[in-house]
Amino acid sequence: MVRWLLTVVGIFAVIGALVAVKGSQIGMLIAFGKQAEKDGPPPEAVGTAAAEEQAWEGTLTAVGSVATGKGVALAADAPGVVTRISFDSGASVKQGQVLVELDANVERAQLASALARKELATTTIARTRALSAKGAISAAQLDADESALRTATTDVEGLQAQIAKKTIRAPFAGKLGIRAVNLGQYLQPGTPVTVLETTDAMHVDFSLPQEQLQRVAIGQPVRVTLEGTSEPPLAGTIAAVDPTVDQTTRTIKLRADLTAKPDALRPGMFVRVAVILPEKTKSVIVPATAIVHAPYGDSVFIIEPRKADTPGPETTPDGKPVMVARQQFVRVGESRGDFAAVLEGVKPSEEVVTAGAFKLRNNATVFVDNTKQLTPKVDPRPENR
Repeated sequence: MVRWLLTVVGIFAVIGALVAVKGSQIGMLIAFGKQAEKDGPPPEAVGTAAAEEQAWEGTLTAVGSVATGKGVALAADAPGVVTRISFDSGASVKQGQVLVELDANVERAQLASALARKELATTTIARTRALSAKGAISAAQLDADESALRTATTDVEGLQAQIAKKTIRAPFAGKLGIRAVNLGQYLQPGTPVTVLETTDAMHVDFSLPQEQLQRVAIGQPVRVTLEGTSEPPLAGTIAAVDPTVDQTTRTIKLRADLTAKPDALRPGMFVRVAVILPEKTKSVIVPATAIVHAPYGDSVFIIEPRKADTPGPETTPDGKPVMVARQQFVRVGESRGDFAAVLEGVKPSEEVVTAGAFKLRNNATVFVDNTKQLTPKVDPRPENR
């Protein structure tokens, strides 16, 4: 009986010891949780920048294509076999320079016969006119010989025109494209030979919505940016405005003349066009990385001093002050380079988060670390690696 009693007492003693240990552990966890709740989450490291008020020039942006002042596709005007090619692909040529000659032996033989008939008709009419002046020949004979001379002259001119069509010349000075014919090839009328583009002028053709028509005028400055190159923006002016509006797209076509023509420009290239408006608009500017895009709206995080009742330490272990990031919804305007204009929600000189905003929530504690911040630019030109 004593043995059983000792066993039960021992069991209760072990259970009591376990309960005491577990109670102590649970009490420690509860105390740790309360302390963690009091201290709050650790502050996040973020990069920041101050919002600035700048006067941005008004612009109308569009996508354009480079076009030359003159450009044609050279083609055969008459059928024939290619007997001579006098140009290389990509060569520069002068106005009137012979490019391709077709076989014209039959026409030249016919021309020689026509010239002989014209020579005989010229000699005959000279004699007829002399005899007619003396009254030794009838007026009908004079008229017949005059008609024969005119017919012979017309035949010569017609054959000369046919022979001229067998020779393809450069209509103006410029640069040729890739040759599309070979020696001995038979060409039908309209068969393309090559293309010819002038090199003395460059245009940019682009379109704008019809509601912007009242804001553009002849002579207005434009800025053209060539994508994929290190060329700075090119200056130009609006040279022409199409008088009609496209019925499908409701846009109006415009043409801008460039003041300079770099070697990188080629007809048909894609460019970005900015029509510079006379008025300037003041806007609050922030780096584009400060804008947090979400389905419910755009926002930024504004850095503010830490309030007294905010949980957590006042400084980081290395002495940096702990701040609070307040989420502010904004209305975003146009973008230029690495910057975006904020129309509503941010005031000048307010400090906004530009790096690390994706990991923040409203009223999160942060500390500023700008040691690895990139410098935003209005006209960034990253290296092509």
